[in-house]
Amino acid sequence: MLAHLTGISQPTVARIEVGAEMPRIDTLTRLLWACGETIEVLPRAGIGVDRTGIRALLRLTPAQRLGTLREEASTLDRLLTARKLR
Repeated sequence: MLAHLTGISQPTVARIEVGAEMPRIDTLTRLLWACGETIEVLPRAGIGVDRTGIRALLRLTPAQRLGTLREEASTLDRLLTARKLR
């Protein structure tokens, strides 16, 4: 049935199903489409992430990190209050 829906030969579908063959991207796309699915290309996790802030925080001592946390908690409290006023 899948072979008929996709136009891919049954032996090829069978080899893909058992892992004996790795499908090309166009073949995989056709198989997924026939199953009601699609494939989406996304950047790998962490690629293009600015780690400057993370590195700066890691250079702080635990006490300094707690101080930063207190400051940020205060800012979050103000934001929550402002949101409730609307």
